[in-house]
Amino acid sequence: MKKEHFFHNAKWICAEGCTEKSFSVLRGYFDLADPTDVSVSILGLGFFKCYINGECINPDTFLPLSSDFEGTCDPVDEVISGHRIYVAQFDITPFVRNGKNSIAIHFGGGWYTFRDRVFGLPKAIYCINAKTGDNADYFVSDETCRIADGYVVDYDFTMFEHQDCSGYGNVLALDFDDSSWDYAVETEGPDTEYCTTDCPKDALIKKLSVERVGTSQTGVIYDCGENTTGYPFLKVTAENGERITVNLAEELASDGGLDPTHTHGQQFTFISDGEETYAQPEFTWFGFRYFEVIGNAVPEYVKVIHADVPVTSTFECDNETLNWTYKTFLHTMLCNMHTGHPSDCPHLERRGYTGDGQVTCNAVLTAFDARNFYEKWMQDIADSQDVLSGHIQYTAPYIRSGGGPGGWGCAVVEVPYQLYKHYGDKEILIKYYSNMRRYIDYLEAHSDYGLVTSDKKGEWCLGDWCGPNILYPDRDITSHNQQVFLPAPMVNTYFMVKSLATMRRIAQIIGRHEDIAEYDEKINYRKGVITAAYFNTFDDNFVMNVQGANSFAVDIGLGNEETYNNMVNYYKKLGFYDTGIFATDIVTRVLFERGDCDLAVALMTNNGDQGYEHWRRNGATTFHEYWDSNRSRSHSHPMFGSTVAYIFEYLLGIRQTEDSVGYASVVIAPQAVDRFGWMNGSIRVAAGDIAVKYEKVSDKVKFRVCVPEGVKATFRFAGEDTVLSAGLNEITR
Repeated sequence: MKKEHFFHNAKWICAEGCTEKSFSVLRGYFDLADPTDVSVSILGLGFFKCYINGECINPDTFLPLSSDFEGTCDPVDEVISGHRIYVAQFDITPFVRNGKNSIAIHFGGGWYTFRDRVFGLPKAIYCINAKTGDNADYFVSDETCRIADGYVVDYDFTMFEHQDCSGYGNVLALDFDDSSWDYAVETEGPDTEYCTTDCPKDALIKKLSVERVGTSQTGVIYDCGENTTGYPFLKVTAENGERITVNLAEELASDGGLDPTHTHGQQFTFISDGEETYAQPEFTWFGFRYFEVIGNAVPEYVKVIHADVPVTSTFECDNETLNWTYKTFLHTMLCNMHTGHPSDCPHLERRGYTGDGQVTCNAVLTAFDARNFYEKWMQDIADSQDVLSGHIQYTAPYIRSGGGPGGWGCAVVEVPYQLYKHYGDKEILIKYYSNMRRYIDYLEAHSDYGLVTSDKKGEWCLGDWCGPNILYPDRDITSHNQQVFLPAPMVNTYFMVKSLATMRRIAQIIGRHEDIAEYDEKINYRKGVITAAYFNTFDDNFVMNVQGANSFAVDIGLGNEETYNNMVNYYKKLGFYDTGIFATDIVTRVLFERGDCDLAVALMTNNGDQGYEHWRRNGATTFHEYWDSNRSRSHSHPMFGSTVAYIFEYLLGIRQTEDSVGYASVVIAPQAVDRFGWMNGSIRVAAGDIAVKYEKVSDKVKFRVCVPEGVKATFRFAGEDTVLSAGLNEITR
């Protein structure tokens, strides 16, 4: 939409002489006479806080949501497909009064100033729409607004925020005298599409109590009990001009201080105005568990901030590793849901990596009501596509980053297909089908002899990612991609075949039957190339069966029965994961699909150093970047959480029938029951909650299955099928 749709005749304004790193406070006034409905459309770039009569209408949020705001940060030699800004709109009727009212906007920073992704000067625009009966008055931003420097004086979005409130006064209040302030100046607005979205925004989710756990040479160390995202909320009793410093970290060092390798440069400072007050960051969040406070301030609590995405699943059983895995995946994922995209980590990068996002997509849509969140992110993926070549970026919204042409870019196929499977709306397949086809053409153009061998010139070309160094444990390998021994062309060509097979199904669903023969030809050719390049007929293995190589092949119908048996025997002997983020998902799923559920569970619950129990045993409250925690820069990465989907699909057994979407038809077929004494879980679907519970009593297993009205369900166990009715079904076998 055009700007005028939201902002009437409002102007984009900024402070004269401001720089890209400036933070400003903008003030305006409006008079009301008995309005019945008052709303505001508002943007402040990068983030903004808006105050009506001194009261913040969007506390603890980071708006606007992230997007490819405008075309000043496109990739080199590429033109991405779309630029949009999501307009924030609020009902401010409860905040206004008859007579004079004020609006104050504090803005700057955020994604608009992210390292080498700087879009331009910070700027703001607003339009207040006040209705009285059938009449409407508009109050808009223009050069009559007053503007001054804000109290954020230094800032790095992923690392620190420094505030100086000494001598500043309450510039946000209605009665503040701003007559000495400069007038704002009109500035050029972004060349973009103005949009709205139902994507959940960040919010204050809960408050964590803190415990004093020690002292440093300069301050006091606190623990909030879990690795989380947000910030400490401080009560400040400092003198005028006195500095308060807060340093934050994910781990403690052996001496009880903050571990310097896991602080990630995270810091908040506040210079007091001498009044007793409260302080917190305004324009960034932190990823941390521990923090140090230096100066005359004490933490009241920690605010947990992330996107307000509801958890719509439950799970518990008599295995603590699986309980921990489920709960910790939920927590890690939420810590990485900010400003409208799923991130790799909540501190170091915060980027919407398409690889991480697509591998966990099924698990997220199973465990959360994340439809609106992922539909918004899918638009980001499509917006990031290169108009010229069809290239899908490694991150969406686009920030220059590393990745590969398979596991990353194929998110353009996987994400809409998972949304369709979970929610049943084929319009999302229709909407992005042309994007999928353009990306397949891109992979074709970056292939040699049928293998996907390259990506964009000068960029990374990864296959799998974050695999453990198990082949050469005595070798000091520090580079991230040197841990993966699988050939990248094999992995990337696998993803191309997998996506082509998905697109074949999509073509049938949306009536593009004329494309099916093309997909069949491409699939068969690429499968033949993978076999010719990587299959060893001497031992029936692909690439020595290392790091899940055979699972990639088996998953797309390659190899023979011995190929799969070799994989099973290898993992029975090994006893733990030797896999990166993609192979961990594929190995686990393939084992469940083929009925080797005991081995799949054994891997998920293994007691070695390459699995979830290793993290749990060492006190982790979020997933780490690597199985080996010592190698992990970040201790909050959700990408190994894809296997949580299989807890529901196979251990509880809640699976859609082959042609079902939106859980219209399901088979409840619990696996690995012999390994557990009891299990209980549920997921929420469009029709309601599907719940499965069982417990062993003597030599019997008692099942309780709840099915909502409108879901066709069959219970399958020990070779017997039972048609289920709506409501509670009790079955003993």
